[in-house]
Amino acid sequence: MTLSATWKATVLTLFPNAFPGVLAASVIGTALKDEKWGLEAIDIRDFSVNKHRSVDANPAGGGPGMVLTPDIAASAIDSVARTEEGEPRPLIYLTPRGRPLTQKRVRELAQGPGVTVFCGRFEGLDERVIEARNMEEISLGDFVLAGGEVAAQALIEACVRLLPGVLGSETSATEESFETGLLEYPLYAKPRQWEGQDIPEVLLSGDHKRIADWRQAQMEEITRKRRPDLWASYQERKGGDGKKE
Repeated sequence: MTLSATWKATVLTLFPNAFPGVLAASVIGTALKDEKWGLEAIDIRDFSVNKHRSVDANPAGGGPGMVLTPDIAASAIDSVARTEEGEPRPLIYLTPRGRPLTQKRVRELAQGPGVTVFCGRFEGLDERVIEARNMEEISLGDFVLAGGEVAAQALIEACVRLLPGVLGSETSATEESFETGLLEYPLYAKPRQWEGQDIPEVLLSGDHKRIADWRQAQMEEITRKRRPDLWASYQERKGGDGKKE
């Protein structure tokens, strides 16, 4: 797929057929078809120089599994073209040991020229190429996947949905979890009563200030209970101590 759009994602992977995958669905896929963003998947095996197209070797010092070798990985990375303006896109390596991905970092990436994402496999990637190519190591959470492809699609989707014109409502991306430092408020839709549970009366009042106050209170309470780390940061920004009377 050509990268004629302004924001571009290049994925270096052993499984290029995994893309676009879920990125072809819903508003993200529509935006891809409309060239509001671009995507290409590059097969790392194309840079192997042996007849078996192998890309890995035993870990130095022994141990289980195999390691992606630096020569082949670097060749794949170096094949990625710069943007038209000559500005390199952030080079991201998805790994459990990376810094946790945050909505703040997603916004930064969405405001740039795009991303180049390296999807690891086996036991991981040779440390030398990570250092030599100044790769930004990012983790989606404290868990381990078989490879980086699913994580890459998650990261790309998180960025693309923030691009202008991708979401149907401009306010959709500003009233969500993490955008204000808080988790999102509860959502309800018709019918008014379902299995004996009613929509909170305040949401049916038509009083926009009451509704806004209720939603803010819900966001704060949910965050305080479920994510003490976010609550502490939120209180610090407000000048509070994170405690609830």
